[in-house]
Amino acid sequence: MTDDPAVTRRTVDDADARRASRRWWDGDADDYQAEHGRFLGEVDFVWCPEGLREAQAGLLGDLTGRRVLELGCGAASAARWLATRHARPVAMDLSAGMLRHARAAADSSGVRVPLVQADALALPFADQSFDIVCTAFGAIPFVADSAAVMREVHRVLRPGGRWVFSVTHPMRWIFLDDPGEGGLHAVHSYFDRRPYIEQDADGVPTYVEQHRTLGDRIRELVAAGFTLRDLVEPEWPQGHDGIWGQWSPLRGRLFPGTAIFVSDKSPG
Repeated sequence: MTDDPAVTRRTVDDADARRASRRWWDGDADDYQAEHGRFLGEVDFVWCPEGLREAQAGLLGDLTGRRVLELGCGAASAARWLATRHARPVAMDLSAGMLRHARAAADSSGVRVPLVQADALALPFADQSFDIVCTAFGAIPFVADSAAVMREVHRVLRPGGRWVFSVTHPMRWIFLDDPGEGGLHAVHSYFDRRPYIEQDADGVPTYVEQHRTLGDRIRELVAAGFTLRDLVEPEWPQGHDGIWGQWSPLRGRLFPGTAIFVSDKSPG
């Protein structure tokens, strides 16, 4: 990473996206946890900056005895929360830096879950290994071929299993990443699917985040064999005055910042 990276939008392949993500999250892990760790908690499942928690939303359904894979787990606070709800979670992330924080939080909280370093495009698990797969802003926005991730998730889920993931609401890509007044003006096309890229002086991507429309996401799910059960757009709650990047009370009162897709694999 550079102190002042060039910002652009252009197509990159999965290899470039993977390298950028590992480099970014390894390098940013300490700062990310310092800024957001308190909000996310050590043993909690927070779906989004709006503060919606799985404890209140119940999007994953019954957890008792269920084998759950958390993709893009970061410091694995969600997986640890799942363990306290009698699930059998596995937490997976591409970044060694984030998994280092997951190990530290396990030590301090006393709640331990299996940690796996792996790529969401090549899940190191057998077919039909899990009852539930979930992620809160992990993996999906950072791979070029997110349709391939949907297929991998479908492969490792048992028949009737559930797949739930949250991402930045696609509507947000119309606007600048500004929590203030500047973030209320549409400046980009909703249909521009080129990823947001920060790159170094040599043009090497250091951060890559992908954009897909709502329709794109639904088609990816359906093509992989899932049935969409719900699309949750959390509203900004009263009394929540925090700012997380481009999320803020000002913008949150006007338009959604997060989309949560709830889907099931066919029972057979």
